[in-house]
Amino acid sequence: MTGDARVRLAPRAPEGLSRRARYFVEGHGLRVPRRDLTLCREAWLKRGIPAAEINRAVAFQERWGGIALPPAPAYEGGPRVLEADVPEGSAADGWRFPAGGCRVSMAHGFMIGPGGEFGIDADRWTPLHASTEGWVEALALADHAGYRAKTITKIKGSAVDELDLDGFEPVPEVQGLADTWWRGKDSLIAVYRGEASGFDAPRCLRAHIYGGLDAWGLSGS
Repeated sequence: MTGDARVRLAPRAPEGLSRRARYFVEGHGLRVPRRDLTLCREAWLKRGIPAAEINRAVAFQERWGGIALPPAPAYEGGPRVLEADVPEGSAADGWRFPAGGCRVSMAHGFMIGPGGEFGIDADRWTPLHASTEGWVEALALADHAGYRAKTITKIKGSAVDELDLDGFEPVPEVQGLADTWWRGKDSLIAVYRGEASGFDAPRCLRAHIYGGLDAWGLSGS
């Protein structure tokens, strides 16, 4: 191995995640080299970016930067690597910064919103989860449920609005906004509304139903 070889390491999961999500990050994720955003501070200040927004991006980078996770079941797999970049916006419209580059060419980007929301910047800004933790919890739950479900049913479009969620409860750790997870007596339902909302395109509604789960399959945390 040469002296400048970059070794990929298993990441240590940030504090505050469920046991299921910690296992997902540490068991399936990779840590790759990350940028030191403190080196960008002076240049960004000269561009008129508020110090508070730079601090938010730096804090995200220190917590999440360089963590590569398996592909998400929606949004063409999500970011390749969680990685903050230059904030954009205004005091009037709010400030956001990139959360990591797309795996493929996409009509939207992944962003962190003014309140820490994890979302997509499509035709309009659309928060998916109340935080990056929510996004990671959703990834972990999809991995967990997909492995243990006896059946996985995928539906789209108007059929998503016809789902009967009576008897289901939201999964709180997912912190769902446009995207939500629901837990029933023997199944989990993931509803993906982000692209439908971000592009005003109801045909982009998606839902995955994980059926035949036992008690461990329903929780795993």
